[in-house]
Amino acid sequence: MSNLRVRMGALLTGALMALLITKPAMAQVDRLPPDLQETLARIGPVFQRDIGTHIPATLAAFQSVLRSAPRDGVSVTADQHYGPDPKQVLDVYQPASRQDAPILIYVHGGAYVTGDKNAYGEVYANIGWWFARQGIVTLNATYRLAPASPWPGAVQDVRAMVAWARENAVRLGADPNRIFLMGHSAGATHVASYIFDRALQPADGPGVAGAVLISGRYRLDYDPADPNGRNMQAYFGDDPAQYPNRSPITHIRDGAKVPVFLVVTEYDNPGLDVRGAELLFALCERDSACPRFLRLIGHNHLSEVAAFNTPDEQLGREVLGFMSLGR
Repeated sequence: MSNLRVRMGALLTGALMALLITKPAMAQVDRLPPDLQETLARIGPVFQRDIGTHIPATLAAFQSVLRSAPRDGVSVTADQHYGPDPKQVLDVYQPASRQDAPILIYVHGGAYVTGDKNAYGEVYANIGWWFARQGIVTLNATYRLAPASPWPGAVQDVRAMVAWARENAVRLGADPNRIFLMGHSAGATHVASYIFDRALQPADGPGVAGAVLISGRYRLDYDPADPNGRNMQAYFGDDPAQYPNRSPITHIRDGAKVPVFLVVTEYDNPGLDVRGAELLFALCERDSACPRFLRLIGHNHLSEVAAFNTPDEQLGREVLGFMSLGR
């Protein structure tokens, strides 16, 4: 057995022992309304067979519970421009009477070619409502999309979001040294590119205290069976020779060691759970210690973010723990 395999075995054994000792939080899907639980249970095992049908079905199932979700103690300032492009806007969710609060910037998904901070009805707004209710200044941002803005346009926008947050932190009652990024799907890819690739950061580094990466693509390859393969090419280009340098995982040894929390789901988009596991191993190997990791049982690729501000608080509480501990 090679030294790499020995080391991999030791790292994974250590990670398993840590999980056994800490007893990770149980899934909280059973706290959702019965009809929503039934929908998730029915869609989950077949989610990957037809994501074009099952994604909108999942989102539609959450709308009722999200419309009635609590919004107390939060003020919202919409459409703040962090850049000159019409897509470079964000909404600020601000807790009442809070000073030196952390800042969480949410970067949505959309397979690189679609998406908006106001997409999917109540879904992304409720991320802002929930975290602000926990005392976190939350920014829900839109960014430029392919094909009009190919690589690295979206990463440049993440950089601009962070710069805006730092410049406005004190005005918002927040701490400019406690900025966290949270990206989902394509948004996780863009966040990972920003925190790992030094060439895409300011000269003084990424300027964030941590990053939550939820079901992203971290190594690029084109698979004709992947329903989002062509969308990936629309952003990253169709030249495979460019993919290694444009893959976030390529750069983890060269950049600043930003604390990371990795999340996948039981029923994820094709291949994204594998990519999350691959990045987990690469970070475990780099640091000789594994980052926070969570596999959400009972959830699919969209329900994991749609569940914020519902009775299922598992992922939200894990993110708060990560932000509090820095690991």
